[in-house]
Amino acid sequence: MINVIDLLCLFVNMVAKRIDLEHIITPIKNGSFVALARALTLVENDIDPAAALLKKLAINREVPVVGITGPPGAGKSTLVNAITAAFCAANKRVAILAIDPTSPFNYGSLLGDRIRMSKLFNHPNVYIRSVATRGSLGGISAKTLEMVDVLRSSNFDLVIVETVGVGQSEVEIAGLADKTILVLVPEAGDEIQHIKSGLMEVAQAFVVNKADRIGADVFANGLQKMLKDQHQQIPVFKTIADKNVGITEVCDWILTADTVAVIKKEQLLAKQAFQLIQHKRMANVDKQKILSAITEALKKGNFNMYTFIAQWC
Repeated sequence: MINVIDLLCLFVNMVAKRIDLEHIITPIKNGSFVALARALTLVENDIDPAAALLKKLAINREVPVVGITGPPGAGKSTLVNAITAAFCAANKRVAILAIDPTSPFNYGSLLGDRIRMSKLFNHPNVYIRSVATRGSLGGISAKTLEMVDVLRSSNFDLVIVETVGVGQSEVEIAGLADKTILVLVPEAGDEIQHIKSGLMEVAQAFVVNKADRIGADVFANGLQKMLKDQHQQIPVFKTIADKNVGITEVCDWILTADTVAVIKKEQLLAKQAFQLIQHKRMANVDKQKILSAITEALKKGNFNMYTFIAQWC
């Protein structure tokens, strides 16, 4: 039986949590980077009251989320820098989620993208957050979805998600972004190979970066012809991101309403809901515990994977 003191303590804790929640939500609406950092940390690490916070947020889904994806070395971070600088010059606020590879040892972010964006750190209109992939093959974890919603609850004009650039499975970005930009380089190879990779199917625009290199025009023209043959109205931009060449056209496209993006809104939300539900149901599956259990099972000999996983299902 709960006594009066216990009930009083419970009430005080509930009030304290409510006050803390309001002290986070209001500054987030006003664009406080400190409040954003605190909220994102709570959400990313499932620290109480993260779940309550997400339910209380006024998420503005009119804020465009643009995914920047493509193979390593294509210049994604440089392109993000250039786009962000252009938006800041127009006095717009930009949030960037830079998704870095997860360390196989401590499961943290390697912070490579944050290092490459160091020039933007001190700009008052730019907020940058590095996020670990957390083992997601496509570079997008359920935590990324939640963190994007936190950013959409603030007063940003654009949210950019730069993915890790891991190849075919990076199509997961299609389940997060309103618009997806696939960044390629002239020497990337045969255009047909990009279609086979699956990335071509999720992009709403292509950027041939480092367009001052030999073969850039031929490569861009080949992409345009291929898309025309497939009756796809997808733009192909040529940029030299480190020299701010071609960036204005890309920014104009980002701000242009896209009927395709509007039509797929329901599908986009359904994908996000599925991934979040999947994450919640897998929350009790601990990789470290599985590793320890396998280590012990191997010592006994006659290890069978399917017998082992039956204990976890």
